[in-house]
Amino acid sequence: MTLITSISGIRGTIGDKPGEGLTPLDVVKFTAAFGTWAISKSENKKLVIGRDARISGEMVSNLVSSTLIGLGIDVIDLGLSTTPTVEMAVEMESASGGIILTASHNPIQWNALKLLNANGEFISGEDGAEVLTIAEAEDFEFAQVLKLGRYRQDDSFIDKHIQAIIDLPLVDREAIRSAKFRVVIDCVNSTGGIALPKLLTVLGVDEVKELYCEPTGHFPHNPEPLPENITHICSDLENGNYDLGIVVDPDVDRLALIQENGIPFGEEYTLVAVSDYILKHKKGNTVSNLSSSMALRVVAERNKGSYSSSAVGEVNVVTEMRATDAVIGGEGNGGIIYPELHYGRDALVGIALFLTHLAKSGVSASKLRASYPNYHISKNKIELTPEVDVDKILRLIEKKYANEKINTTDGVKIEFENEWVHLRKSNTEPIIRIYSESDSEATSEYLANKIINDIKEIIS
Repeated sequence: MTLITSISGIRGTIGDKPGEGLTPLDVVKFTAAFGTWAISKSENKKLVIGRDARISGEMVSNLVSSTLIGLGIDVIDLGLSTTPTVEMAVEMESASGGIILTASHNPIQWNALKLLNANGEFISGEDGAEVLTIAEAEDFEFAQVLKLGRYRQDDSFIDKHIQAIIDLPLVDREAIRSAKFRVVIDCVNSTGGIALPKLLTVLGVDEVKELYCEPTGHFPHNPEPLPENITHICSDLENGNYDLGIVVDPDVDRLALIQENGIPFGEEYTLVAVSDYILKHKKGNTVSNLSSSMALRVVAERNKGSYSSSAVGEVNVVTEMRATDAVIGGEGNGGIIYPELHYGRDALVGIALFLTHLAKSGVSASKLRASYPNYHISKNKIELTPEVDVDKILRLIEKKYANEKINTTDGVKIEFENEWVHLRKSNTEPIIRIYSESDSEATSEYLANKIINDIKEIIS
């Protein structure tokens, strides 16, 4: 069993002994620490919570809400909701912060507490370190009986979220309605099954075939929306009866698309396509993380915009977006961040913008995909023994390739003329993750294997 405490939240497998898995005692301790931190930053003692549909969610939610009430904090419980919906609700309610109960794309045995500040954004590394310090010292104090917090359930925020999306100037419902789209959706039996059908109905999609839209928490397949996990929906599209396939992860912050021929659009290209649409109508900058496709840079420059990269992680992308006043950004795993709505990965706004783009383009999804530069990313990792000095390996790789363009913002990224390799160490395991990209799949794999051999040579 596993418990991972990090500056971005608390994640673990349900069960086992306290400190070894995500047990009720761990949930209470870290909730109390976060609640204490949140109200120390704000005079408003109010927090928003919401959860995905995983089986442990109700238990964890009850523990979280009771702990916050015990601290004297008022709780607004969205119940079954999505990560971006909870983020928006924090701002709408002028709350001190929020807690999203989801392990995102992790399997059924996992759950997590994802922590939001008063802006409805993931807390920073510095803030996360404060929360962990409070938890370690158990430096929290519960309220007297007459000062306990109040509890309120409110399931209206998905509708409010959808309304905010359709009110966006670049979401064109008439164009979508006129296109008479037929789509297939897979919501992995989580809260996307509540939100996506509502959104697509409001947008005017002509026909929606629903796969796994009952929010039971029993994931029918690996919930990470990678090509190898979504072959069933690809098969539904192969016969040509639908225009698009849409897949989301359990908390609806990642968006994967499938072309009308059953071929995945490519998780990296969700952001590329949406950015292309935005930049065609609003000049500005765009941001993705260092491990995302360089296709975004090409599209940004094609639209006379600029591109910049950040360290991996949503909070880092958002920081860079704010610094560069970016009009669109996100991550190459299908995470769309559209600041005109809010600063958070949001599959729902991604769907609305992509469908508008597809409708206005007047072409099929496959033809739209073919209009973008075709790059191939190879994702690998090398597992090391605990005694290996990972930082030293990264320094030696940096030295070996010193004649190339090197970026050490997050690990080591080596940029060649038309390719790149990015090495990042895991914060929890003796692992180096190796991402490489080229316009040739063979070259991308070659670069990854070359770096892996370099690392093995250094170790030996």
